[in-house]
Amino acid sequence: MYARMRVRDTVRVPPTRLGEDLNEVINDLLWEQFEGKLDREYGMIVGIESIDEIGEGRIIEGDGAIYFDVVFSAITFKPLLQEVIEGEVVEIVEFGAFVSIGPLDALLHMSQITDDYMVYDEKGKRLVGKETKKVLEEGDAVRARIVALSLKEREPERSKIGLTMRQPWLGAIKWLEEEIKKVKEEATQ
Repeated sequence: MYARMRVRDTVRVPPTRLGEDLNEVINDLLWEQFEGKLDREYGMIVGIESIDEIGEGRIIEGDGAIYFDVVFSAITFKPLLQEVIEGEVVEIVEFGAFVSIGPLDALLHMSQITDDYMVYDEKGKRLVGKETKKVLEEGDAVRARIVALSLKEREPERSKIGLTMRQPWLGAIKWLEEEIKKVKEEATQ
């Protein structure tokens, strides 16, 4: 999910920034240019870790800027299909829950929460299992698997990630802790 990548690209330093400390200027421009950008190869660039190399500047006729080839290390977030992830429920809606899994949110449809039928409690803003009475609400930590992935480079906010928790050892962390406790109790009897 998170990775450290080494990236090579060109940075345009505008004439208004010439004369300032080159490392600081390039660092600022890298953050502006790359932070939050989504790339199919790298995923979403979360931050610039370090500048490893700055090449010689090039001037292009008719442009007062200087172009530098730069190699830098970046922290990226790239969700993978079938990956098991942990996140936090940030919103409950009538058709499921939205889970924050880093810089992106994913949808956990109510049919993918448990084998039990889930009912939306509008007043309490939560989902409740009809038979098991398991409750999922905002702030709950969950472990889920990515089952659908559609990343949009041009509009990252329109990316779609679908989750499921309908497998053993997936679900709300509080449910898993109860299950572990029950298994340990049965083993000591």
